[in-house]
Amino acid sequence: MQKMRAEILSWAQQYAEENGWVLNPDPVVLDAVIRGLVRNQMKKGERYCPCRIMTGEPEADTAIICPCRYHTDEIASDGHCHCNLFFDHS
Repeated sequence: MQKMRAEILSWAQQYAEENGWVLNPDPVVLDAVIRGLVRNQMKKGERYCPCRIMTGEPEADTAIICPCRYHTDEIASDGHCHCNLFFDHS
């Protein structure tokens, strides 16, 4: 589990940097989101957003695999994604 946690955190950091964003600066919240992603990866086989409810429909649920389909619009409008994982750098 620790290895997967490190891998997902590394992926998230790289993805944020590539897009000009940062990860949540609050280590408690960041850890909770990463743990949720790890849990979903282990139990469900995908990095489903831990802050969204799965429908049980595989095709529909692909929209909430992190990075979810909604994150860029949320960051643009709110300054962060729904899960508070990715934040606008400014």
